[in-house]
Amino acid sequence: MKPEHDSVLSQRLGGHILVDQLLAHGVEHVFCVPGESYLAVLDGLHDAAIEVTVCRQEGGAAMMADAHGKLTGRPGICMVTRGPGAANAMAGVHIASQDSTPLILFVGQIERGVRDREAFQEMDYRAVFGTQAKWVTEIDQVERIPEIVSRAFHVATSGRPGPVVIALPEDMLIEHAQVADAPAYEVVESAATAGQLESLADHLAGAARPIAILGGTRWDQTAVDQFAAFATRHKLPVAVQFRRQMLFSTAHPCFVGDVGLGSNPTLMASIKEADLVLLVGGRMSEIASQSYTLFDIPVPRQTLVHVHPDIKELNRVYRADLAINVSPKAFAASLDTLAAVPSPDRQARLQAMRDSYLGWTDPQAITHPGALQMGQVMSYLRDVLPNDAIMCNGAGNYATWLHRFHPFTRYGTQLAPTSGSMGYGLPAAVSAKRLHPDRTVVCFAGDGCFMMHGQEFATAVQYQLPIIVLLIDNGMYGTIRMHQERHYPARPSATALRNPDFAAYAQAFGGHGERIESTEQFGPAFERALASGKPAILHCLIDPETISPTTTLQKIRDHALAHPS
Repeated sequence: MKPEHDSVLSQRLGGHILVDQLLAHGVEHVFCVPGESYLAVLDGLHDAAIEVTVCRQEGGAAMMADAHGKLTGRPGICMVTRGPGAANAMAGVHIASQDSTPLILFVGQIERGVRDREAFQEMDYRAVFGTQAKWVTEIDQVERIPEIVSRAFHVATSGRPGPVVIALPEDMLIEHAQVADAPAYEVVESAATAGQLESLADHLAGAARPIAILGGTRWDQTAVDQFAAFATRHKLPVAVQFRRQMLFSTAHPCFVGDVGLGSNPTLMASIKEADLVLLVGGRMSEIASQSYTLFDIPVPRQTLVHVHPDIKELNRVYRADLAINVSPKAFAASLDTLAAVPSPDRQARLQAMRDSYLGWTDPQAITHPGALQMGQVMSYLRDVLPNDAIMCNGAGNYATWLHRFHPFTRYGTQLAPTSGSMGYGLPAAVSAKRLHPDRTVVCFAGDGCFMMHGQEFATAVQYQLPIIVLLIDNGMYGTIRMHQERHYPARPSATALRNPDFAAYAQAFGGHGERIESTEQFGPAFERALASGKPAILHCLIDPETISPTTTLQKIRDHALAHPS
């Protein structure tokens, strides 16, 4: 339906007009830290059918909005105040930018009449966020709120999704206007041409060593299922990019592993030896490409078919033999028309890659120093967690245990920053539990990572969200220490941490907390955490030597000393 004519519309406060636009675009949840610079918007939210999560720091709020965008495919909405609030939120905007997550950040702004005087907490948001957001703007006229908010939803979700930042001058928000609401946004989809699909079929038919690598966003469970059916028909090995495990079930016979940090060396060799790479949705950036070593630049040795929803990403780094400008969702929907060509050799190669993956991800095969064995912990979690459990993490070596050994089998079960941002796991877990209160939500966090946004545990308690935090404590910034031992052996600097009693921390906030020092203690403690019905922290102390599933600090140090560069 078309909006009503202006003559029959009532006068509305600017802040209320903005909230009405959120409702018109289907927003059901807002994450915020309140501020006096957007009081009129907060007043509009008072009576609106929108859930509001009040956070303890703007970075946490932006990360929660990012997590919401990852799980729903719709823009996560974050609201923060000006100046320091906006600066804090930058961490979440950067994640959304590198992770291709739709997000809209609304930032309070000074009054229009005092611009350029360095007024209280004044910032030039176009300059501050210009390199990180898809679009940064400021609403100068109250009548333009519907137009600009509508554009923001379309920009955030179109092509390669990403963040949009909108500044809201506080005097504009308290003006009144008579203006129609914009209609709900719709994501524009295109489709692969018949010629492109025919060319893809020809490439597949002629390939002896093909592999598909999935990444990016604009997927859903239907698209994941459709691509899985396609892979089955074509006996196509499928890998996923860094922290995109939920795009293809690890239980599927065509799944051969993830392409990221600490990846299976056999898989890396198979990608280099492939004669056809079907890259769907992803950019194959630094981490996934092993520091840009898997493919030659600009022309890969392998035949490359690149499918991406943003025309600016195609041929940007890698020159594709076939570039298809469509979203993963639209591409997957078109694949049932491609006839499969039987190939016993391809089936044998797939089985060998699958066997290598299964061996690489067997947690029972891993032992390391210390009484708490992470391989056994991961094996326990495999047995007890439901397949729709949502697993969250930030950045650090501890995350390798989750990414390598957890069986992701469904879409919408993973929240992890491809940008490598510390502190993400806890805010993401809060967001996930707000969105899916009936599902199990587990946050993996290192001791350094957790303390980046540990205050959001108070948010989990406030909203009675029984998330479980597995806090892996080795008393250091482990990833940095690992690199120090590799490049400057036996010279640790600025990486040691003195930590609190995290079990007591949880209890002080009103949650459940336990300290775990041995493998035998983990299972019963996890069961008690679930039964508590409270947000919980299981403080898991691991031996500092256990820096990864495959090595120790001592081995890294010894190797570096024996082979000085």
